[in-house]
Amino acid sequence: MSAESRVRAYYDALRGGDPLYSYFAPDEDVVKFGVSEHLDGYEAVESALREQTRTTADWSVESRELRVTERDRHAWFADRVGMGWTDTERGSRFEFDTRWSGTLERESRTRGESDDAPGDWRFVLMHVSTPGDV
Repeated sequence: MSAESRVRAYYDALRGGDPLYSYFAPDEDVVKFGVSEHLDGYEAVESALREQTRTTADWSVESRELRVTERDRHAWFADRVGMGWTDTERGSRFEFDTRWSGTLERESRTRGESDDAPGDWRFVLMHVSTPGDV
């Protein structure tokens, strides 16, 4: 899977209400900035994404300008994304025009895999922001 395919798969998982934490590298140096959050380390990212999946529904994610550059083991991306969701605890709908950027790293292959079987791409940095104040 290409890095671009991995980013698009993340968008699809978000739309589908699927678990998202597996898209991030299980590393204490992972960083995720959301519209209103800053998370350091895989445990914090995993916990926040589990809570997000539990308390939100009806996600819309519209990629408008995805750009991805891929190298051997690293890739970076930027996108303008229209997104929205329903907070199931408050019953409120939120919609934003956002800017996304981030860095992905290709996992090392596991023992026994051939050299033709590259590892999956995982986010090591993700930044989602809005152009103005929230």
